[in-house]
Amino acid sequence: MLLTISTTHQPASDLGYLLYKNPSQVQSFKLSCGEARVFYPENSDEKCTMALVVDVDPIALVRGRRDGQALDQYVNDRPYCASSLLSVVIAQIFSSALSGKSRERPELAQTAIPLEANIAALRCSSGEKFLRDLFEPLGYEVSAENHLLDEKFPQWGLSSYFTVSLKATKKLSELLNHLYVLIPVLDDQKHYWVGDDEVEKLLRHGKDWLAEHPMHKTIVKRYLLHYRSLADEALSRLTDGGEINADEVERKHATEEAALEARISLNEQRMNTTVATLKALGGKSIIDLGCGEGNLLKLLMKEREFEKLVGLDVSHRSLDIAEKRLALAELPEHQKGRVKLMQGSLIYKDQRMQGFDVATCIEVIEHLDSYRLSTFEKVLFGAARPKAIVLTTPNIEYNCKFESLPAGQFRHKDHRFEWTRLEFKNWAERVAIEYKYSVEFFPVGTVDDTVGPPTQMAVFKR
Repeated sequence: MLLTISTTHQPASDLGYLLYKNPSQVQSFKLSCGEARVFYPENSDEKCTMALVVDVDPIALVRGRRDGQALDQYVNDRPYCASSLLSVVIAQIFSSALSGKSRERPELAQTAIPLEANIAALRCSSGEKFLRDLFEPLGYEVSAENHLLDEKFPQWGLSSYFTVSLKATKKLSELLNHLYVLIPVLDDQKHYWVGDDEVEKLLRHGKDWLAEHPMHKTIVKRYLLHYRSLADEALSRLTDGGEINADEVERKHATEEAALEARISLNEQRMNTTVATLKALGGKSIIDLGCGEGNLLKLLMKEREFEKLVGLDVSHRSLDIAEKRLALAELPEHQKGRVKLMQGSLIYKDQRMQGFDVATCIEVIEHLDSYRLSTFEKVLFGAARPKAIVLTTPNIEYNCKFESLPAGQFRHKDHRFEWTRLEFKNWAERVAIEYKYSVEFFPVGTVDDTVGPPTQMAVFKR
């Protein structure tokens, strides 16, 4: 994959300040599916060009999938054509430029400058006209070269791949946001699971231009892989100012925390630690309270010792996504009764929660208002009363380790509280005594000598 961005704005070398990448050196970035490199083949006051090269390991790309949407084979076009992989890399490597920020050149970041983007092997099965219909209304001068399927066999005709040049006078952040959204739209597929968080990404990156685009409906549908419920929600919010519905607020933590903690892969560590803990407890029936989109259940389904798995969540939308992610409709007959999803609340007694060996409550309680904690305790520890409970919550002391998190803020907006290690210990020990459980504490993630682990876990037993 190759993307170049050039400018003739003088001094053109200021492009390095806008991208937060030093033109004097080659920089490498490890990715989950390969490696990216940034360098400047041209750097002068008259013209500066940045090149982003992404080397995708197709085996790592397939083996790393955990959401049931893996590519069917190792040999495919993903390592070579511009796709959603390139959008993800843009967001990871040029995050400040994407948001229109520059510490060294803040005024320039908000200034329209002459820019040219060149993309090698951009896939567009809908043809050159569709490509132009996407970019030209945004003010780009588009040049597109359609490649033969095979130069040795010209009779086979043209391929779906174009070398594309886009020229315009724009803010760099505008160009990057247009590329971020429209490259996957042209490709009409994605390399990762598409859920509610994709609606948030689309509205965030398209907030200044998408609603006015003459093809906004087509862009929305293709970006969201033609999932009607997601597209309907995005289009509704696009036209009414982006109001957030209750379901969206309820599941928002999954998106925000994943983004904040991505650098240390905390969610993966949390899931793996939870699975290992459940195995050690030896329970056969598990209920995941606040199961969200089914991340933990997906892992538990792979373990034969868990005979009954139930996920409960208040959000209908999250449960719909979980049902697709877990492919429940496709399970063989002898497995259909093993996994079940239920809609319900953690602050109302529910007989369906009773009778389980273990209940998990992973990164959930911090989303409850503090005055509802006593009700939650009565529901889980008093009424449901499983033999064991595995519960995790963020350690607020560790928040200072997240560079992108402003001081004094919680890890994301819908947290009602976050506890220190002592606060969590005092709460858990009080609850254990009151409801006749024992409790042990375990760290999740790398433990810092001063502030402890990023996530704290309590395991209750009776």
